[in-house]
Amino acid sequence: MKHTLMLAGLFVATAAVADESPTLTVYAPDYFTSEWGPGPAIEDGFEAVCGCDLKFVAGDVLPRILLEGARTEADVVIGLNTDVTARARATGLFAPHGQDISVLTLPIEWNDDTFLPFNWSETAFIYDKTRLKAPPQSFEALLDAPDDLKIAIQDPRSSISGLALLLWVKAVYGERAPEAWAKLAPKVLTVTPGWSESYGLFTDGEVDMVLSYTTSPAYHIIAEEDDTKAAAIFPEGHYFLTEVAAQLNTTDQPELAQAFMDYILSDGFQGMIATANWSYPAVIKDGFLPEGFAALPRPEKTLFFSETEAEALRQPALDEWRAAFN
Repeated sequence: MKHTLMLAGLFVATAAVADESPTLTVYAPDYFTSEWGPGPAIEDGFEAVCGCDLKFVAGDVLPRILLEGARTEADVVIGLNTDVTARARATGLFAPHGQDISVLTLPIEWNDDTFLPFNWSETAFIYDKTRLKAPPQSFEALLDAPDDLKIAIQDPRSSISGLALLLWVKAVYGERAPEAWAKLAPKVLTVTPGWSESYGLFTDGEVDMVLSYTTSPAYHIIAEEDDTKAAAIFPEGHYFLTEVAAQLNTTDQPELAQAFMDYILSDGFQGMIATANWSYPAVIKDGFLPEGFAALPRPEKTLFFSETEAEALRQPALDEWRAAFN
C-alpha cells in the first residue's frame, strides 16, 4: 500500500512538472506535421533545447491567421511563402525575427526583417526517364508538345505550388500568358487541390509529367535509390519559392517564440532540411546536402517576384488561368 501511494505521488509530481512546461504553438501546413514532413524532426530538435512543449497546429495557415486576427493562439507560423506574405504582413500581427540574414545562401537577395526563410527550391515539371524518353527541353517546347502529353498540376487557389506555376508563366510570358495557358491547358489531365494528389498520379504512372520542384528527384535518389525521376530544366528559367517562418507580436511566449526563430537558422535545423523537407536549406554548409543532391541540375536562371509584385499579379494571373480551363 505504501509503495502504491509513493508511486501515485511520484506520478502526480511528474505530471505537475510536465504541466509547468511552457507550450509554443506553431501553425503549419498539413504536410508539415505528417510522418514524412519536417515537423516531427523539428519538434524533437527544438524540444531537446527549449525545455518546452512544441505544439504544431496543422491546416491552412494564412486563412486561419486572417480569420483569427489578434485572437490567434499561434506564437509562430511556419510554411508561408513570399507569394502570400504581403497579405500576412498587412495584418500587422508579426514581429521582427531578429536574425542575421547575411548567413543565408539563397539564389536571390533577401532583406526581410519579419519573414525568415528556412528552405527553398524552384518549380519544375518532373518526369520519369523510363516513360518519357524525349522530355521538353524548354518551356516553349512544353507548350508546343503534342496534346496527348499528360500533365498534372495543382490548383493555385489551394496550393502554393499551383500559385507558383501561375507566377512562373507570368514571369516567362508576361502579357502573352493567356496564349501560353491556351496551349498548355489541353495537356493538363487533371488539376488537384494539393501537391500530394498530383504527385501520386505521377508515381502511379497516370501522367507523364507533374508540377513539383527541382529538388523532388532527390527523394527518389536518396530514399528509394531510384534515379529515373528528373526535373525538366528550361532555359527560360524556373520560379523561385521559399518557405518562411514568423513570430506573432500577440504571443504570450515571446522569449520562446524568439528562441524558435533562433533555432531555425541553427545547424541542427538547417542540417536536417534536405532530407526532412526534400529542399535546399536556407543556409547551406558543408555536410548539409547529401550526395543525392549533387546529382540535381540547377537552372541557369532564377525567376522571382517580390511579395508586392506577386500580390499585384495574383488575381490577374488567376483570371487568365481560369479562362484557359473554362
